Amino acid sequence: MRKHSLDRWFLTAILVVLLSSSCTFASKKEMKKKTKGKEVTYDGTSLIVDGKRELLFSGSIHYPRSTPEMWPSIIKRAKQGGLNTIQTYVFWNVHEPEQGKFNFSGRADLVKFIKLIQKNGMYVTLRLGPFIQAEWTHGGLPYWLREVPGIFFRTDNKQFKEHTERYVRMILDKMKEEKLFASQGGPIILGQIENEYSAVQRAYKEDGLNYIKWGSKLVDSMNLGIPWVMCKQNDAPDPMINACNGRHCGDTFPGPNKDNKPSMWTENWTTQFRVFGDAPVKRSVEDIAFSVARFFSKNGSHVNYYMYHGGTNFGRTSAHYVTTRYYDDAPLDEYGLEREPKYGHLKHLHNALNLCKKPLLWGQPRTEKPGKDTEIRYYEQPGTKSCAAFLANNNTEAAETIKFRGRDYVIAPRSISILPDCKTVVYNTAQIVSHHTSRNFMKSKQANKKKFDFKVFTEPLPKKLEGNSYVPVELYGLTKDKSDYGWYTTSFKVHENHLPKKKGAKTNLRIASLGHALHVWLNGEYLGNGHGSHDEKSFVFQKPVTLKAGENHLVMLGVLTGFPDSGSYLEHRYTGPRSVSILGLSSGTLDLTESSKWGNKVGMEGERLGIQTEKGLKKVKWEKFSGKAPGITWYQTYFDAPESESAAAIRMSGMGKGLIWVNGEGVGRYWMSFLNPLGQSTQIEYHIPRSFLKPKKNLLVIFEEEPNVKPELIDFVIVNRDTVCSFVGENYTPSVGHWIRKQDEVKAITDNVSLTATLKCSGNKKIAAVEFASFGNPIGDCGNFTLGTCNAPVSKQVVEKHCLGKAECVIPVNKSTFQQDKKDSCKNVVKTLAVQVKCARDKKN
Repeated sequence: MRKHSLDRWFLTAILVVLLSSSCTFASKKEMKKKTKGKEVTYDGTSLIVDGKRELLFSGSIHYPRSTPEMWPSIIKRAKQGGLNTIQTYVFWNVHEPEQGKFNFSGRADLVKFIKLIQKNGMYVTLRLGPFIQAEWTHGGLPYWLREVPGIFFRTDNKQFKEHTERYVRMILDKMKEEKLFASQGGPIILGQIENEYSAVQRAYKEDGLNYIKWGSKLVDSMNLGIPWVMCKQNDAPDPMINACNGRHCGDTFPGPNKDNKPSMWTENWTTQFRVFGDAPVKRSVEDIAFSVARFFSKNGSHVNYYMYHGGTNFGRTSAHYVTTRYYDDAPLDEYGLEREPKYGHLKHLHNALNLCKKPLLWGQPRTEKPGKDTEIRYYEQPGTKSCAAFLANNNTEAAETIKFRGRDYVIAPRSISILPDCKTVVYNTAQIVSHHTSRNFMKSKQANKKKFDFKVFTEPLPKKLEGNSYVPVELYGLTKDKSDYGWYTTSFKVHENHLPKKKGAKTNLRIASLGHALHVWLNGEYLGNGHGSHDEKSFVFQKPVTLKAGENHLVMLGVLTGFPDSGSYLEHRYTGPRSVSILGLSSGTLDLTESSKWGNKVGMEGERLGIQTEKGLKKVKWEKFSGKAPGITWYQTYFDAPESESAAAIRMSGMGKGLIWVNGEGVGRYWMSFLNPLGQSTQIEYHIPRSFLKPKKNLLVIFEEEPNVKPELIDFVIVNRDTVCSFVGENYTPSVGHWIRKQDEVKAITDNVSLTATLKCSGNKKIAAVEFASFGNPIGDCGNFTLGTCNAPVSKQVVEKHCLGKAECVIPVNKSTFQQDKKDSCKNVVKTLAVQVKCARDKKN
């Protein structure tokens, strides 16, 4: 009995060891499989990832322009929008603001950002710089580089190359340590070195060409297993891939500089970035879709939307004059919300192009030109039924009929129809069947429930600062990017006999400045301010002044709106007041630039003491706001967080120009007083991320440059896109969602492929009201529809029946649905269905 027990025990032990070894082997095998690297190569058709050709739909999302709390939602929405790649710059001045001191935490956590992208099953394109432009201060280059002796940026300069190589190796080594390259099983499949260098290359002549060759060799020598691109660099040295930036690369790109390189579009600008003082500018989604379809029809295999989500230039990070809100008209707006129809129409485009994937990547291209304004481009794979066609109408005013393979296709004005089987139209770039939204800024009840109890602290006006310069010190060099502000003081004597004697004669103070803005005081009296603009930075401030016999004291405050972000010799850009003179004296012009010594000081006392934080708040004496205050004043109050989980913002009505902090976090620069040609402020609402907020008693601190502002007009708003619309013509192509590809054929996934209008609420909301409905010829856009001359009387009734109380509804777009099949009062009008609904949460919830 005992022997049998021992034998049984022995056999059991052996079995456990074997099973353990088997599990260990399996887990190692699984681990190996999980971390298996992917080879990334390319040819004249596309990038090849792990042996497979890829169509890449990419979007630029910059990690410092949103918060880590926002990243998961933004990345998820990008993937749901049909993207398979995220592109980001790497921001040198974010990661190394001071030489040798590195920051990779919070909004600078590049590794976390990339791992989130990987978690969503997407690829990454890493744009290293060192220069990035990006409407980011100093083009991403840290200020301290300017002070390296003998340095010249972005050229064959020993000092610049040494610092650049150290930075590039540091970033790439960090990516390698985290196993983030595709060759290590990570998501990074593509890199970019430098940025749009051809724009400045001529200025550096031979040194510019040598610099580009050096940059190419640097990254190639690191053997990271990924291809590298240079954008807007047609002479990119091998093995760099030259790529296109612009709005219409299908027409403007000369193509790869070698036959073995693919056609890549690294920046398709989804809108125009905004600067303070400019009028609203938008780019239609129809134009974007047309440009992408055209590029892919001409052998393109990669497009990147710049930006897909623009986000926010928090703190003082924007380049000169650039607004705090960045690329808000992108498919995902500043708050990370889907901007429809831009988001949905591009998603449908990606679906349509994916249906064409096989013929695009393996077929042979052919082109036909049936008419002056029409063009057919198609790809066929010999020996198979695999075929995809793009029928283009370049006529901007009229539809054109194209005959292709025995069938007639009517193509809308300036549009491209996509036929993934060379027979079936599944998408037209000008016909939007996705829904539309209008953004609402709703005044928060919670945050605005109490009248704000503002307290103020006014900066002391300096009298005589230390300094012995005979010209005002250059402002970039004075501030060293530590502050937007630089003080200048000087004193000058005027003999009584030199004062104007003639009645009505006046002396004038004249200050010529290279930018960006300026405030002026004479003998303690505020004279006013002046500023330049993004296009014309220099300006002249001139005002009549009353001088006194004897000594007069002049104080100037030079103001920056960010560092420049483009052009050659960036390290030698200058700004600030350059020439100061008194005009109208009987002795002639008094040039204070040459005859007086200038003192200077960097920044505000409040900045030095950190009074934007709870800790620093106590370091100065605050006074109750009496309803009126001079300029150069700090304002502080408390507020409760806006209700709900929706995005939040502060509306800076009544204010002039300055900076905003919430709980010590820099919200950004505001400039309400710089009006655009329409007489409006360029940006009114300023994003406050939810991660900046506490439920109660949030500290708001504002530094205001201008006098006599009205902080009582400030309010907090909740941001939503609860106004949802549809605008679908009865002759539009039904949604591409009806179709799938099975082997070489495109088949319908529904029995009845018909045209519909879809309305969908976000979150847990449902359609609470139908605010507008018309089947006829309505005009306007989402949030602003009006009836035309033709309308089906039952329009609203039909829509309410289909939609009220639902989170999503589908409305057939045809005459019979709206009782127009038998009785049509305007038979010759091509009908459009316009609908506007309001989404809201159930009151129970």
